[in-house]
Amino acid sequence: MKLSIIIPVYRVETTLNRCVESVVTQDFDDFELILVDDGSPDNCPQLCDSWAAKDRRISVIHKSNGGLSDARNAGIDMARGDYLTFIDSDDYLAEHTLAPLMQTLTQQPAIDILEYPIYVHYGSSEQHLLDFQGDTIYQQMDDYWYKGQAYLHSYACNKIYRTELFKEIRFPKGIIFEDMHTLPQLLKQAKTVMTTSQGLYYYCKNDAGLTATADGNALRMLLQSHVEIIRDSQRQDRDFQIYYLRVLNIQMDIYELTGDLPILPVHTLRPNYFKGASKLKAITLNLLGINNICKINKDIHKFWRSR
Repeated sequence: MKLSIIIPVYRVETTLNRCVESVVTQDFDDFELILVDDGSPDNCPQLCDSWAAKDRRISVIHKSNGGLSDARNAGIDMARGDYLTFIDSDDYLAEHTLAPLMQTLTQQPAIDILEYPIYVHYGSSEQHLLDFQGDTIYQQMDDYWYKGQAYLHSYACNKIYRTELFKEIRFPKGIIFEDMHTLPQLLKQAKTVMTTSQGLYYYCKNDAGLTATADGNALRMLLQSHVEIIRDSQRQDRDFQIYYLRVLNIQMDIYELTGDLPILPVHTLRPNYFKGASKLKAITLNLLGINNICKINKDIHKFWRSR
């Protein structure tokens, strides 16, 4: 089975070679590597062409700047593999990552999405390893989202997808946190998701990245994706309520930054599902409602900043 690897490229001349090198030195050979030069104004276009000239598995798309989603979409349009995956050009793969993952997909052809470990914010004081204990198969996408807490790691990278899932789906242009918007759409098409402890993706800290510099408007986009999921859900179990409380945190941040009235649907929480500060927050939400808890949160933060 052939794998299409899509790498969007923009202003990464200091990290691009490391990224590509981590792919071409894998002990798995049946892939096509698509470098999408998104109108990069530095030396990246030349670096891309140089890689393509010395490795027949590599092809290059040169296009005008359209952003990360547009670059990924251009790669999807060109992909010819049975499966595809995305790597950001300031990140890289650990050795011996692709071979066991592709072997798993060969042995278990029903898998539509295979997620593997990722070192988040690698190289910074915030780095932490997202690992998976053994192999877990989900055939109910709700279980993957809520029980598996996929909403905490909805990254487009560190996953291999059946290419067919993208037949009618593309990343939204002009949307920050586009991964969070896209994964739920893919899960509507998927029937089987597997998480595995094999392989490793290094997601390197980028202080200039969009998620690192997210403002109130960016958080609005993130919240909207979560709100759509909550509106469609019929669940009220503990896993759902843990998710809901996390989304409430985003709602409170937006209120504090922008003053926007809350759009999060109202749900009554069960305090016995929580402990500590989360339990107190659930009780406060039930007693006072979303509007008031947002106001209280803003006032508390304002008080502490003024000290």
